[in-house]
Amino acid sequence: MSIGLSLPRADGAEKLSGRATYTADIALPGMLHAKLLRSSHAHARLLRVDAGRARTAPGVHAVLTRDDVPEGLMPVYGYFIKDQPIVATDRVRHVGDIIAAVAAETEAQAVAALALIEVEYEALPVVASIEAALAEDAPELFPQAPIGFVPAYGEGARGALRPAKNICFEFGYRMGDAAVFDRCDHVFEDEFRFSRMWHFHLEPFVSVADARDGRIEIWSSNQNPFPLRKELSRIFRMPENAITVRVPYVGGGFGSKNNCKTEPAAVLLSMLAGRPVRLALTLAEGFLTNTQHAAILRLRTGVMSDGRLVARQSHIELDAGAYSDASPLVAEKAGYRIPGPYAWEHVESLCRCVMTNTAPAGPFRGFGGTQATWASESQIDMIARRLGISPLAMRQKNLLKLHQAYMPGESGVDSDMEDGLQTVLAAIHHTPAPDRGLGFAVGFKDGGGVNKPAQARVKVSTNGDVFLGCGTVEIGQGARTAIPQIVAEILGTSATRIRVAPIDTDHTPFDQGTNASSGIAVMGQAVARAATAVRDQVLGFAAAQMGTPPETLRLEDWHIIRGNERLPLGPMIMRYYGGTGFEFTADGFFKPDSDHHAPLEAQCVYWEIGWAAAEVEVDRGTGQFTVTQLVVAGDAGRAINPMLCRGQDEGSAIMGYAQAMFETMRYDAAGELLNGDPLHYRVPLAEDLPARFTTLTLEQGHGPGPFGSKGLGEGAMLPVAAAIANALEDAVGIRITELPLTPERVLRALDNLEKATA
Repeated sequence: MSIGLSLPRADGAEKLSGRATYTADIALPGMLHAKLLRSSHAHARLLRVDAGRARTAPGVHAVLTRDDVPEGLMPVYGYFIKDQPIVATDRVRHVGDIIAAVAAETEAQAVAALALIEVEYEALPVVASIEAALAEDAPELFPQAPIGFVPAYGEGARGALRPAKNICFEFGYRMGDAAVFDRCDHVFEDEFRFSRMWHFHLEPFVSVADARDGRIEIWSSNQNPFPLRKELSRIFRMPENAITVRVPYVGGGFGSKNNCKTEPAAVLLSMLAGRPVRLALTLAEGFLTNTQHAAILRLRTGVMSDGRLVARQSHIELDAGAYSDASPLVAEKAGYRIPGPYAWEHVESLCRCVMTNTAPAGPFRGFGGTQATWASESQIDMIARRLGISPLAMRQKNLLKLHQAYMPGESGVDSDMEDGLQTVLAAIHHTPAPDRGLGFAVGFKDGGGVNKPAQARVKVSTNGDVFLGCGTVEIGQGARTAIPQIVAEILGTSATRIRVAPIDTDHTPFDQGTNASSGIAVMGQAVARAATAVRDQVLGFAAAQMGTPPETLRLEDWHIIRGNERLPLGPMIMRYYGGTGFEFTADGFFKPDSDHHAPLEAQCVYWEIGWAAAEVEVDRGTGQFTVTQLVVAGDAGRAINPMLCRGQDEGSAIMGYAQAMFETMRYDAAGELLNGDPLHYRVPLAEDLPARFTTLTLEQGHGPGPFGSKGLGEGAMLPVAAAIANALEDAVGIRITELPLTPERVLRALDNLEKATA
């Protein structure tokens, strides 16, 4: 039995000993080192870029500016919208935009050469916030429309490119009739603001490219190697079979290491130099490369006097930064998830991606769901208190039931949400006291990606040694431990006999990417199907050799079991296939069915739920407050490896806690990032954590994955900020609607409350 055991991490010894190979460790013969020259302006025309002196600097083999991009390339990239240049061409759009790159014998020589490049700018007006970008007199950041497309949507959903100035994409969803607002007893309108975080993965963005002789080989710290290969094929106009992407261990990503980051510049420098090139950013450069979306969320919610929810209209504006990156995807998720886990008669949401002169924003753990849950779960509490109803009773009245469809055409919810909420409340041990409060919230998101395909391959040797090929990237979540446990269970063997092959797009079966908590629920199903097919092959072979029906046999530790007989497979295989032996092999594939009745064109694979309860104590004199207890739970369906599940939920909950209490990227009006380095960017320390911090892994058993499993690792982040804000109101009667929840904001809210009640 392998499922449900907290087996040690398969990569633990390598990582603890320092033997594990990450992209930063790759060293090729003759490899050069690259560094980037970045814009000091948030918005400006590039009048002149003169790299003449840099080209003759010691150790320099290649310099890349707009003048060095070969004709015929498509030198821009992005998800739905191709708007981010490899190096700036006509203008720069944020502080840190890439103007030039140098490849030299050493990093020091590359840095020295960058200082020799002369750049002349013509400053342009800066829009560093959503409000500034939407102002009537704001400059248009993209006067010419970049290449872009809108994905297919099902009933009730729609998308649009460039619906207005400085809006690159909008997503809308509508269900029901807005006329129901007219019969609501109450209609509440509230605005919430969501702060921007940085992913803070300790391994930087890094790639090593060898682009010679009409081929590209690239080692990348990347979460989706196959889409990366496709994008490089488009940029460099090369067939995909001329491009090989290899992904070793990835030292954290949290969504940021999707699609192109360092790869195009590294490839182009390698082409120019005729040698391999390593491009590794510093952590400080990471702040300038990809971030989370800040947001403004406005909710209009109609309810009855007894607390029954009727209608919700939402208007969300995401700060997309200077380039679109995955903003359309985040808009889709925020707009679709904003109703939360509740039953409604009418839903209408609009989410727009607003371009600003700040760092590009992209996927971030729980993307779209974090923004939506903060606003939705805050407002649910606010409405309950306005109506004089307990926040718990309000949720109990309106939560979707197990198997109830989220929206028309959508799949049913696969967790008992009230049971999870009661579980965290039972675990928090709250005692009411002056200036002490309890808050809770439910995080809710569709999981597994949209219409996401995955393939896997399982091979078994003559001696029963197993080889597993799948494209799920090991980014610290434990995929190389948990996924082999699925194979081990099906083949009746030990997980220690299973080797996961390194990811190489030439040989690894296709996967869309390691994101959306899809490793178990999506790839796990492909792996289970491959393992089941191999097992059936083996049993069919043994049945033919033994002259018995295969259903009378079972496989255990590479032996065939028939009644009381236990026959080793190795000799049986050798007798039939000869001295070379044989390998049994099979592929597995999984993809949710396309369905135009589903709003996102395919029903959700599973629903990722997180529940949080928080207790706070507030010092009214200073605004300082302490989260004394935090209890967070997620539903794994069936935990393949309980310890890995716990680790994922703990990490996710702490990121939610960081969002609530500390983390925010601060820009000034000129577009300058004021805390864009690890020293000045505040993250929680061990001493900042609640005195009592508990995570619970629920196994409700309703997941679609192998053995009833579901994905997790994002859901526990979603409800934490709202739970803490709700606890603050319970403690001292204040409502804060902007993150992070700082002592200054608490003190200001207390002062305003005192004035209002004086």
